Amino acid sequence: MSKVIVFSAPSGSGKSSIIKKVLEHNHDFMFAVSACSRGKRPGETDGLDYHFLPIEEFKSKIRQDEFVEWEEVYAGQFYGTLKSEITRIFNLKKNVIFDLDVKGGLKIKSYFKEQALSIFIMPPSIETLHERLLLRGTETDETLQKRLARASMELNFAKQFDCQIINDKLDKAVEETLGAIDNFLHC
Repeated sequence: MSKVIVFSAPSGSGKSSIIKKVLEHNHDFMFAVSACSRGKRPGETDGLDYHFLPIEEFKSKIRQDEFVEWEEVYAGQFYGTLKSEITRIFNLKKNVIFDLDVKGGLKIKSYFKEQALSIFIMPPSIETLHERLLLRGTETDETLQKRLARASMELNFAKQFDCQIINDKLDKAVEETLGAIDNFLHC
C-alpha cells in the first residue's frame, strides 16, 4: 500500500528545499503537484510547480468534487490537491509527497490516517523567516506582511503534525526529516 508524506510550513521556512532533498534521496516517492489559481512566478512551470488554473476553472473543479482538499489561502487565491494527481502517482506504485498549507496538510492527514506522516517545518524564528522572504526578492511590502501574518497563524498548528523539524541548518533538517520518514516507512 502506498504511503503519503505531508509537508507544511510557513512560506520561507525551507520546506521546498527539504522536499527536493528527500526526493533526490528516495526514488520511491513522487511529488504531488498542487493546483492553484494564482499567476505563475518567474521560473515556474505549469504542471511541474503547480497546475495553474484560472479561478473559474478552479471553482468549477471544487463544485465537481475533483479535489481531495482545497483552501482559499489568500483572498481570491485558491490552492488544492486534485484527486487525479494522487491516483496518477498511486497507479505508478509510488508514495506521495505533498507540499501543503497547514489546513490542507491536516485534511490530507485526516483523509489518509495511518497511511500518512505529517511533518511541519519550523523556521528558527519569525525574524529569520522575514529575512528569508526578503532574500527571495519576490515579495512586495504588502505580500510580505500577508505572509508574515499567515506564518504567525500557521505556527499555531505545528503541534497537530506528527513531527516538527526546525530548519536552522538545511543539512541537519534534511537528516532529521529523512530519519522521521525512514522510521515511518519501516514501522
